[in-house]
Amino acid sequence: EGKGTIVLATVRGDVHDIGKNLVDIILSNNGYNVVNLGIKQPVSAILDAAQEHRADVIGMSGLLVKSTVIMKENLEELNSRGMAADYPVILGGAALTRAYVEQDLHEIYQGEVRYARDAFEGLRLMDALMAVKRGVPGATLPALKQRRVAKRDTPLMVSEPERGGRSDVAVDNPVPAPPFWGTRVIKGIPLKDYASWLDETALFKGQWGLKDAATIDSDGRPRLRGWLDRLHTDGLLEAAVVHGYFRCVSKGDDLIVLDEDGGERTRFTFPRQRRGRRLCLADFFRPEESGETDVVGFQVVTVGNRIGEETARLFAADSYRAYMELHGLSVQLAEALAEYWHARVRSELGIAASDPASMDGMFRTEYQGCRYSLGYPACPDLEDRAKIADLLRPERIGVVLSEEFQLHPEQSTDAIVVHHPEANYFNAR
Repeated sequence: EGKGTIVLATVRGDVHDIGKNLVDIILSNNGYNVVNLGIKQPVSAILDAAQEHRADVIGMSGLLVKSTVIMKENLEELNSRGMAADYPVILGGAALTRAYVEQDLHEIYQGEVRYARDAFEGLRLMDALMAVKRGVPGATLPALKQRRVAKRDTPLMVSEPERGGRSDVAVDNPVPAPPFWGTRVIKGIPLKDYASWLDETALFKGQWGLKDAATIDSDGRPRLRGWLDRLHTDGLLEAAVVHGYFRCVSKGDDLIVLDEDGGERTRFTFPRQRRGRRLCLADFFRPEESGETDVVGFQVVTVGNRIGEETARLFAADSYRAYMELHGLSVQLAEALAEYWHARVRSELGIAASDPASMDGMFRTEYQGCRYSLGYPACPDLEDRAKIADLLRPERIGVVLSEEFQLHPEQSTDAIVVHHPEANYFNAR
């Protein structure tokens, strides 16, 4: 019926839906029937919807690395149910690569599976899949991505990583005195306090897709002013922070957070670089054997749930441009709030003297210390969020942790705050 039907879903355990919704917008506007199931969808719901709506194609999306494993399991479930031949699958998401989908997953899936880098490639794939299904003369699917390096018949000799213990990070830097121990909650933070921390380059170019300065000045900035006025007038922001300071020590690759009596309260284990400086996030804190204690900060920030509800309303009302703009702005406002509060923390710790004068310098992290968000290379284990939640109790600002270790509302962030002068972003591989 019509041009064709696709069932779209963000896979089980993943709450990210902007990419999937962009695919929905593009396909719907080009005549396809889109059944958008939403986020955190189990494979049973996806397959039931495909059968109910007589779908021609299934599309699955996910941002998390874990979602790539879920997608593989979903394809295996299609195989086991004997449904693979009936349903070509399009996969998309930031954690996927074309080679992984079109080589590794294609090898195990008994039907057709392709990777869509963005919504427009999703449209081209949908056109090709429908043309092939309907027997259009000359119709073919795009060629599968071939690996640049062929699989070897003989094992590749890999050199052993360099041996050694802790990195050369200094252990004699001053340990600042925090203004309090434990946690504090701050609610009702005015937009004017953190709006200046909005990274406009990330918003205009990364989120809104405005590429040239003329368009940004003529279209982007006026629309941003309009959105900020509306957010303030309609009360769509509920900015809040819970943060705290805790005594700690390091031991090997571990950061040990101490209780009031000096005993172990919780422990974080971080990966260490195998070569080079052999950095590990734990190295930025006093080692246990020094006999000294250090201080570590944690923070959770949120812009609240109302802005997410409004983006969902705009999407349901087919207000696609407004939806994309507000979603992108909400992402960047949460990041702006996190940056603003990190600056407050540096000031409270007495290490803000080296902060750069310009906001561009702030965005380039030209200040002392670093804010590490969970899921990034230096601290990749999302399950550590449960430890931060136990320390900070972010439910006091309306933020909860899902079974998949995702923060809700979506536009919330958490971080480990490090004061060490050598702390910076690095890849622990």
